Amino acid sequence: MFSPYLGTLVRWSLVGATMIALMYGTYKGLRLLKVRREAAVGYALILPWLLGLIIWQAYPILASFYLMFNEYDVLQSPRWIGPGNFKTMFFGDPRFWPSVRLTLGYSFLSVPLGMAGALATATLLSRNIRGVGFWRTLYYVPAVLPAAATALLWRWMFAGQGLINTVLGPVYRLLNIAPLTWFSDEKLVLPSFIIMSFWGVFGANTVILLAALKNVPKELHEAARVDGAPGWTRFWKITVPMISPALFYTLVMGMIGAMQNFTAPLFITTPGGVGTFLSVYIYQQGFTQFKMGYATAIAWFLLVLILLLTLVVFKSSPVWVYYEGEKKGD
Repeated sequence: MFSPYLGTLVRWSLVGATMIALMYGTYKGLRLLKVRREAAVGYALILPWLLGLIIWQAYPILASFYLMFNEYDVLQSPRWIGPGNFKTMFFGDPRFWPSVRLTLGYSFLSVPLGMAGALATATLLSRNIRGVGFWRTLYYVPAVLPAAATALLWRWMFAGQGLINTVLGPVYRLLNIAPLTWFSDEKLVLPSFIIMSFWGVFGANTVILLAALKNVPKELHEAARVDGAPGWTRFWKITVPMISPALFYTLVMGMIGAMQNFTAPLFITTPGGVGTFLSVYIYQQGFTQFKMGYATAIAWFLLVLILLLTLVVFKSSPVWVYYEGEKKGD
């Protein structure tokens, strides 16, 4: 009965026993070096994490930095070609720059629209109405649904005979036009993905902004109301500055997530001329065409692009992010 799993059980048991032995050896070695007992215990306990960091993160990063200057197809040893992958990327790949434009366009449009939608939803959920707990739970559900299932659902909705075209059927007949081919028309690919991104409005960002809204001191709004400030002015002059750190966080994380969008476009085929998202393109080059060196070069390009955009956001934060108690010029 247990024979199919016996080998796996034995291997995992050996790994666990080896890890315990290494932790114990680390503790004993540090104690022999006169390290305090508390410190030795601490280093021994974080040893599994340190090994995981070195083996599964630090080493792959260093290896990928080397591989991006090589031609590597997994089956043969890497062959050094210097900047050849970057020459192909910038000047010889007809799908690279369309993929960059699609990724950047999606990020620049979906992130601010998503933040605005999340803020509007959080504002509605911050009101004390009957059944608000149910609505808060309902609007958080998209954050816990499987991304692959959601992508397949949206692909069906955007299909030629899908839900969206069915709902828009009377409009098509009124305008005497053919149903839209959402993911087949190069002009509609980006708008289609942006519409899909609205699904993420009702999720983690809404919860984060809702928590920030609940922490805005009511005394500030009451004082402004007494002074005759209208609701819209109170929102822009009080609420937005007070929740700006949460907006800053959602902006940074949303931008990074949008630049790395992977699951939905992996299940949706786009026209060759419009490209695809860079994360999907990296996967296609590396694991479909076995161009690991070229895929690694694109991955490093994406990393640098994300770092530059994140740096721009951080540099702009002193202008619009307000931290209570902070003194300008510190």
